[in-house]
Amino acid sequence: MATNNINTEDVRVYAKALRLGNLRNNCSEIIHQAQIDKPSYLDFILDILKVELDVRQQNELAKRMKQARLPRCCDLDQFDFNHSAGVTKTQLKQLRELVWLDQNYNIIFMGPSGTGKTFMTAGLIRDAVMKGYKAQFVTMDNLINILRMKDSSTSAMCAYNKMLKCQLLGIDDIMLMPMKKEEAVAFFNLINILHEKASVIITTNKAPTEWVSILQDEVLATALLDRLLYRCDVVKLSGTSYRMENRSGFLGKPAEKKEDRK
Repeated sequence: MATNNINTEDVRVYAKALRLGNLRNNCSEIIHQAQIDKPSYLDFILDILKVELDVRQQNELAKRMKQARLPRCCDLDQFDFNHSAGVTKTQLKQLRELVWLDQNYNIIFMGPSGTGKTFMTAGLIRDAVMKGYKAQFVTMDNLINILRMKDSSTSAMCAYNKMLKCQLLGIDDIMLMPMKKEEAVAFFNLINILHEKASVIITTNKAPTEWVSILQDEVLATALLDRLLYRCDVVKLSGTSYRMENRSGFLGKPAEKKEDRK
């Protein structure tokens, strides 16, 4: 491949116009290596396009992962089945295939604290992001704040609109605390907008029959459950708390007293 008299600045201009970031930023190095390797024109073009595609996909993944707002340590390959009953390895494998996501199915993980509800929710969102879906994890407390502030805060409205664009939204710890009437209505409106357009994963330690007292509105609770449960799998988890059985402290043991102090 002849590479004499190449104006690298012209290459950078065209690369910038075509949004070929790797070529624009590493133009001199790429051309210099081509002068050494002397590939054919076809191989040279294919190599450039392949690297550009890889870099673009990596950047898009990093962007989606940042927007997902996942908690730390949510790789489902590390899921400990010894501390959670209610989901088998086969069922978790089926969930991770994400066929239900393409069909806009919902999932409710229900059970006591520490049985893996949050971990599985975050892990499934992570799997979805890795496969190219737009997904986000949010705690119910943060969600309520967004719903409360979205009409008066630009950042809250931006956060709300991002949730509306999600293909998968995970909401952690719903119905943990009673909601005000306007908060409950705003939450219902969000679920109603997402209904059959996206999938929702919910974690809760309250049975659906208890939602009425928390929402303080039987009609609203019924309408909310109607949309969530229409196309939904409810996974009831039980077992011991993983956090309590694996808790650790940062303080060392106190030093032993000397019997004789001088």
